[in-house]
Order: sequence, then structure tokens, then C-alpha cells
Amino acid sequence: MKTLIIGAGAAGLIAAYFAAEKGNNVFVYEKNEKAGKKIYITGKGRCNVTNDCEPDEYIKNVVRNPKFTYSVINAFSPSKVMQFFTDNGLALKTERGRRVFPVSDKSSDVIKTLVTACVKKGVIFNYNSVVENVVCSDGKVAGITVNGKYIDGDSVIICTGGISYSLTGSTGDGYTFAKKVGHKIVDLKPALTGVELNGDFHVSLQGLTLKNVTLSAFSDGKKVFSEMGELLFTHFGISGPIVLSCSSLINRKDEKTVSLFLDLKPALTENTLDNRLIKEFETFNKKSVLSAMYTLEPKSLATSILNLCNIRADKKCSEITAKERSNIVKTLKNLRLSYKSLRPIDEAIVTSGGVCVDEINPKTMESKIVKGLFFAGEVIDVDAFTGGYNLQTAFSTGFLAGKNAKIRRKT
Repeated sequence: MKTLIIGAGAAGLIAAYFAAEKGNNVFVYEKNEKAGKKIYITGKGRCNVTNDCEPDEYIKNVVRNPKFTYSVINAFSPSKVMQFFTDNGLALKTERGRRVFPVSDKSSDVIKTLVTACVKKGVIFNYNSVVENVVCSDGKVAGITVNGKYIDGDSVIICTGGISYSLTGSTGDGYTFAKKVGHKIVDLKPALTGVELNGDFHVSLQGLTLKNVTLSAFSDGKKVFSEMGELLFTHFGISGPIVLSCSSLINRKDEKTVSLFLDLKPALTENTLDNRLIKEFETFNKKSVLSAMYTLEPKSLATSILNLCNIRADKKCSEITAKERSNIVKTLKNLRLSYKSLRPIDEAIVTSGGVCVDEINPKTMESKIVKGLFFAGEVIDVDAFTGGYNLQTAFSTGFLAGKNAKIRRKT
């Protein structure tokens, strides 16, 4: 009844706790000098533990393989995750969008709670331990090799994460282990990441944050994303909440087919916006059109909009033609952003792709190929939007893997 867990991240720690609770002797092997390195940086260091939503709402926010997560989320729901933490002494609070954080706003407290709970259950942690291989025999897991030494085990749970934020130790080891024993690895793509743009339109705007704008994405002319929210211009292009969500839905599209459009005034129709401009131009009659544009957009963006419309910034409002005004309206309502690519996967919040879910039992997280081998967390081909949903996936899959990692089945 010996369970070996590879990785001491969110999934690995929860898996360790529940495997130990089932009476197994649990040993965790972590390549880093401590547990939870990726947890530490999540939520800008505050750690968005989960989302206080019902299972159905969680599933709506899963991008890859939501059907697979039905059994997962119902086995260990957000309310159960929250109960786990409060039972183990971590006070939680719920903020905008039902996002759940520790009251202390310290991700280190989340890690401490998880590790302490595991230690109390008798889990043995082995840090600075590099797992090189998962050993199988006759279709069953037999153990692992760590730092050149073979260690036998009745069950092995792979919780190695993805390949984003590689400095935290997520270097894709789990994919290698899974592939070696016969599992299919779905192509890895960045998810929840920034978008690079062609040209230099964004350069003069870097650092500018826009709220209540609508970003829409199309692939081959078909709309694949549209959401209103916050967007940030950067040195490479755009980022911010709605951009991160958009990235998860375009990361498998041919870059040449993707087009992005920004509605800077989603609350106004073109006709309403045109009437607004008419009034502003009348008010600023003898002043520059740029002065009037300041009432609509920040200075840097107003200047960029006029440049796109080929209108001199110092041109008087009284001299603006109906056609020029129409161009301004259309640009404000339908600003095209020249899509180049997503940012590198190492910068992505999560990895899209991973171990094929068709080869994993969704009720236990056990491999359908190798008995006694389990998967949990980001290593699996499941990813979701921001808001605590990805950590929830890690906790739920870790719960199932730990709970079901019993002694090796007899043939």
C-alpha cells in the first residue's frame, strides 16, 4: 500500500493528503527544494484558490474537455475545496467574480496549509528529488527511478504540471513519463497568455489600460470569442483579462486565419456615437479635433485613432467632414488589431494539451493503459479560464487520484 507521487504542486499535495487518508504510505518526490512553487506565484502572489460556484458553472468555464470534468467536479466541488481549507485552519474570503482567496492574501499560507495537512497524515516529502522514469511491468506500475535509484510502489500519481513557468519546475517531465508507457500526448499550446500584434500601433500605447471594451476574435471569418472587460497594451501587443480568455480559444487556430477587433465604445451604437461626436465637435468648434477626442479616449489612444483615420490632430473640429467623422466612428467601434501570435508557452498561465483524457478514467484518474498509474492536474489535457477554475481542476483531479490510488490490482 505504497503510493508514490511525482510533484508537490496543487494536485500533488491534495493527492498526497487523500491517499494518506485512505491508509496508504505516501511518498512525494519533488525536484525543487520546497513544495508549491507555482502556487506561490498564482493570483499575483495571492492565490485564487477556487471559484465559489456550482459544478455546472465550473464546467462552463472549462475550455478543453469539459465533459471529462463532470465526474471530477462533482466528486470534489468548489464548496468541498473551501471546506477542506477552512477545516485545516486557512481562513478564506470571496471577492468579485466569486474568486476565493486566503484572507491573508498570501499564497504561502495556502502552501503551508496543504503541506501541514499532509504531514499530519504521515506523508513523507522528498525534495531535490528528480524522478527520471516511471517503471511498469506486465501492464502495471511497479515504481519509479529517483536520482538514479529504483523505488518500488503499488501506485504512482503523476502531478508534474505543464510546461509553462518552467522556472517553477514545470518542464514537461510528466508528458515524457506518460508517453513512454504508451499514452498519447495532445499537442501543447499556451493558454491564458498575452497576444503579440504586428506593426507598431501598440508601441506608443504600452502601459495603457482600457476598461469596459469588447474584444472579438474571428477565425476564417467565424466568431470564436467576444467579451467585454479590461485590456492592457504592452510592448508586444495586448494582455489583460479578456485577452487571456481569448488566447485559450484561439491557441489552436491557424495564425493566418485569426483576426481581432476592438470595440472601444461597446455601450454606444454607431449612430449614438456619431451624434456624440457631432455635439463634441460643435462644442470644440474652433479647437483641434484632438481636443474633442480627449473627451472620448485617453490622449495616446486618441492620437493613434486620428492617425489611423489619416486626420491631422491639429485640424479644427469645424473643418472635419462627415466622411472623416464616419471613419472615426467606425474605427472606435471596430478597431482592427493585426494578430501575430500568442506569447511563448513559458509565459502562459497554464498549458493547453497534455495526456489524452480518452486514456484516463474520469471517475478515478487512473490510466486505462497501465494499472496503478494515475494522473492529476495540469499534466492532463484540461484547461479553463481564469477565476480559480484551473486550481479547482488540480484539486479535484488530485482528490480522485489520491482517493483511488490503492494497492495494485490483482490479475
